[in-house]
Amino acid sequence: MGEATRHSLFEDLVAIGIGTLMVSLGLTLLRSAGILTGGTAGIAFVLHYATDMPLGVWFFMINLPFYVLAWRGMGRAFTLKTFTAVATVSLMSEAMPGWLSVTSAQPWFAAIAGGLLLGNGLLILIRHRASLGGLGVMAVYLQEKRGWRAGHVQMAADVVIFAVALLVVPLPAVALSMVGSLALNMVISMNHRQGRYMGF
Repeated sequence: MGEATRHSLFEDLVAIGIGTLMVSLGLTLLRSAGILTGGTAGIAFVLHYATDMPLGVWFFMINLPFYVLAWRGMGRAFTLKTFTAVATVSLMSEAMPGWLSVTSAQPWFAAIAGGLLLGNGLLILIRHRASLGGLGVMAVYLQEKRGWRAGHVQMAADVVIFAVALLVVPLPAVALSMVGSLALNMVISMNHRQGRYMGF
C-alpha cells in the first residue's frame, strides 16, 4: 500500500458541505417528530423545546466555549473546519424547513433515519478532520489530557442530556431519541476505528 495522501482544501470544503447537509436533514427529521439526539445537538434540542428559541441559534451558541479546547487539543485547522461545520449546520438547520416540508413522519422512522443521517454526516466530517464541536471535542480533549475514555465521557453526557430532556419531552419521545442515538453511534463505531480509514 502506498502512502496516504492528504485531502485537498477543495475536498475538505466539499466534504463539509455534504456532511453538514446530511446532519441538517437528520436534525430536521428529528425536530419534525419532536425528538432529539445526544451530544451538543441534544443540549440545543432541549433548550429549543424549552424556550422556542431557534435550534440553530442554540447549537451555534453552545459550541462557542469549546473552540478553545479544540484549538489547544486538535490544532488550528481542525478548529477552523469545525467552526465552519457548526456555523453551516446552524444556518442550514434553520433554513431547511423553507427548503423541505416534512409534514408527516412516523416518530420511529424519524428517530432511526435521523440518527443514520447524523451518523453518516458526522463520519464524513471526522474523516476530513472536522467535527460538530461541543461535547465531542471535550471528550477527546479529556482523553488526551487526563486519560478518560472519550466514548465513556460522551456516553455519560448523553445519559444526563436524555434525563434532563424528560423535563420538556415526553418519555416515549426520549426513548425514541435514544434509539436514534444508537443508530448514530452504530454508524461511527462500524466505520471509524483503528485500522480503518481515518482521514487526513
